[in-house]
Amino acid sequence: MILNWILLLIVAFVAYTTGSINTQRVASRYVFHKDLTKLGQGNVWMSNFRRLFGWKGYVKLLLVETVKDLLPLGLGALLIYFRGRADIGVAFAGFCLMMGKLWPVFNHFRGGHGCVALVLIGLLIEPSVGVIAALGVAAGVWIFKSLTIGAVAGAVGMAAVAVMQVDQRLILILTALICLLVVVQHIPGLRRVFRREEEKLSKVDDISYKFDEKF
Repeated sequence: MILNWILLLIVAFVAYTTGSINTQRVASRYVFHKDLTKLGQGNVWMSNFRRLFGWKGYVKLLLVETVKDLLPLGLGALLIYFRGRADIGVAFAGFCLMMGKLWPVFNHFRGGHGCVALVLIGLLIEPSVGVIAALGVAAGVWIFKSLTIGAVAGAVGMAAVAVMQVDQRLILILTALICLLVVVQHIPGLRRVFRREEEKLSKVDDISYKFDEKF
């Protein structure tokens, strides 16, 4: 019993801490040598990163983000596997990872959308769950040009399919909680969308920040 708690605490700490690390800020500062908080829209999220560094930089960042999120999920599966339930390890690590994404300790508990993590968690829990989550995110972004709607649509779709496809009760509960966290975190964003106060995603890069640079 004590070993189980120790393993869970290790998974929780690693997953939450990894989720709290902002890949965009690290990449912009140490690769591109720029501060996201002082450029573009002044935030550290992927949408601002894409506007400033283009689609190539954005795709590379997504790949790094994917690998980063897979590490704690794999660790959760590995550690809990020794207790006979790798699937529960993935779900628990996913819950803690999403907590870090949405309420990161390194950014004053102000998080991002968590779309990449949502899809990865769904795929590892049950492939069909992850596919629906990905389609929901893609549909929201493509149709409404909004990551907020994409994240909520992905979470709602993921929860609906999980109810039909996931048999293990604890995994289903953890999956439902992950989806609930995403929806709750995006309620303020949804209000801004309905009030038409949220800027839509655009394929046009924002280069206005370059006029602030010293030549």
